[in-house]
Amino acid sequence: MQKTQTNRLNKELQDFNERQKKGEDSGISILLVDQNITHWKGFINGPSDTPYANGYFQVDIVIPQEYPYKPPKMKFDTRIWHPNISSQTGAICLDILKDEWSPALSIRTALLSLQALLCDPQPDSPQDAVVANQFKTQKDLYVKTAKEWTQNYASKNKQEEKVQNLVNLGFEVGKVREALLRFGYDEEQAANFLLGG
Repeated sequence: MQKTQTNRLNKELQDFNERQKKGEDSGISILLVDQNITHWKGFINGPSDTPYANGYFQVDIVIPQEYPYKPPKMKFDTRIWHPNISSQTGAICLDILKDEWSPALSIRTALLSLQALLCDPQPDSPQDAVVANQFKTQKDLYVKTAKEWTQNYASKNKQEEKVQNLVNLGFEVGKVREALLRFGYDEEQAANFLLGG
């Protein structure tokens, strides 16, 4: 990794931390995975007045060698029902993560753009055709399903329940949280990881 890239990423991390201390985080936060400057987890609070309200969504962020000249690779770890995000893989269809990326943008602006996408789905440019079709033809069912998925997969209460389930199996709480973060709160994958599998 180049020194300029390391400096840029350290500056972005510092900016996140300062904003968080001041309470100016805009409902987004980050952490490093295994103290690796090129692998982050982003967290987005679901915007109010959307089906994603009260949700807490985790995004995997892998930063390529060419950053900031190439965009970070991002995908949702948390399952989500949204036309521009794959309900199966978490892949994201957002122009700034592809053709419209500019070195003037940052991880923070990318996360804010994802948060804005939750407010304003673009069904004519879908990542998930099934969800996009439902959004266009059965909007009430789309809203109901998106709320259910938010409750089932992105609820902080459900996440704490998963922590407690694994702690009850005898695992240390810190290691449990780390494993759940690593696997997007997939309890089975986290348990296998904790068991050494």
